[in-house]
Amino acid sequence: MSYLNTTKDVYKEAALTPDVGLCCTTNPIWELPGLKIPKIMQEMNYGCGSTVHPRDLTNSPKILYVGVGGGMELLQFAYFSRQKNGVIGVDVVDEMLDASRKNFKEAEAQNPWFKSEFVDLKKGDALNLPVEDNSIDVAAQNCLFNIFKAEELKKAIDEMYRVLKLHGRLVMSDPTCEQPMNDTLRNDERLRALCLSGSLPIAEYVKALTDAGFGTIEIRARKPYRILDPKHYPTDELIYIESIEVAAIKDPMPTDGPCIFTGKAAIYYGEDDYFDDKAGHVLLKNQPLAICDKTAGALASLGRDDIFISESTFHYDGGGCC
Repeated sequence: MSYLNTTKDVYKEAALTPDVGLCCTTNPIWELPGLKIPKIMQEMNYGCGSTVHPRDLTNSPKILYVGVGGGMELLQFAYFSRQKNGVIGVDVVDEMLDASRKNFKEAEAQNPWFKSEFVDLKKGDALNLPVEDNSIDVAAQNCLFNIFKAEELKKAIDEMYRVLKLHGRLVMSDPTCEQPMNDTLRNDERLRALCLSGSLPIAEYVKALTDAGFGTIEIRARKPYRILDPKHYPTDELIYIESIEVAAIKDPMPTDGPCIFTGKAAIYYGEDDYFDDKAGHVLLKNQPLAICDKTAGALASLGRDDIFISESTFHYDGGGCC
């Protein structure tokens, strides 16, 4: 597992000397009332999207964030859980933990509501989380699991599943890639540490989550991320990488398989006021209903000429079936 040592070295360097270009985010910084994010945190935001979604964060949840970076997402999570140790930040790199502690002091100076004690920073490994079973409402990681090879990825997801409460949410942002990568790319330890050579196709990414037991998967965003080209990387062709934001919910696994939301909707446009499939889904006339892929398949199998089912948009905001 020497690639994990390379990863530690990369992020040790990034903690000691902030590297604005280390990773490129695909989301604007959250603009929330009374929240000011120090410039140093923004410079050390080594993610590829956002794991902070207000609808996950009601009722002062207990939050776990793995791979702390400069502390920006920890600060944003603390905004919704203003309690001592309400947010747990875990990182294996001492220098990154030290940098976050320093950055939180700056955050305290700029945010009257924030106290550093809201965040409990712990030295720990994503493969062996220093957190009790069934104790977390929302767990998150940003551009970290993409680093892991198959065996470590399975263990990291299993660890997140272990610490989450029933119906708890694992929120993630990672690069994905449909094109196969050559062996040179896949085995480049530094590229893997930079989240560029371990990208999985979305289907494999989702399967890893459902294999761990997550009964509901929400694909919330799928966005252009980076291009690996022959001029700058050891590849013979262009490789297109996307950033994907996913929530995996620790719901019991349905007997007919997981509910996977990829942004499909059903619209009933028949003669009646509504259509009831007698399976828990009521479609009001000309009112789109968000549906999981499993429900989309079941509705399509009815062969009706008055129900339209959209293609996957890979954008899901909640609600709908299941």
